Amino acid sequence: MALVVLWAVLTFNALVRSRARVNEAWSGVDVQLKRRRDLVPNLVQAVEAYARHERATMSALTEARSAASASTARVFREQAESRLSGALAAVHVAAEAYPDLRASRGFTRLQAQLAEVEDDIVGARRIFNSNVQRYNDLAQAFPSVAIARLCRFRARQYFDVETSAERNVPRARREGRLRGGGIAAA
Repeated sequence: MALVVLWAVLTFNALVRSRARVNEAWSGVDVQLKRRRDLVPNLVQAVEAYARHERATMSALTEARSAASASTARVFREQAESRLSGALAAVHVAAEAYPDLRASRGFTRLQAQLAEVEDDIVGARRIFNSNVQRYNDLAQAFPSVAIARLCRFRARQYFDVETSAERNVPRARREGRLRGGGIAAA
């Protein structure tokens, strides 16, 4: 009986520690997402100075930022952040039509900051999802699932937001024939 109680206490404590790591990792993701959202007004200002014809793109970006800032539930947050990623990608595409904008020091600095933040988001998301996997494994595996159910430890959802940097990664595709011993990329 004493061994069962000891096992239950140790399992409960492992679940609590694992849940705390998930919560800590989420705060890391949240900080990076906020950093990205904080750069959006500066980006809008820089683009509007050079590309006055891109009001619809800037409006979509501003709306996506507002929705991402207002979202609290993780499911809605994921959707809003994905929309923001898409709007940021649209701004980068629109900027290609304005050589003066691309050459401006402020815009290039903002692009570099956004790229850095998006790399940080990818890293924080990876850490979060890794902690979620460990927590879910513990909460759903036998015999610890008994303690998890008894103490209401629920499985957590992964956070899967595609950043605009990931969205713009060129993908290789197969063509009808091989060139020089390798697959031709497009």
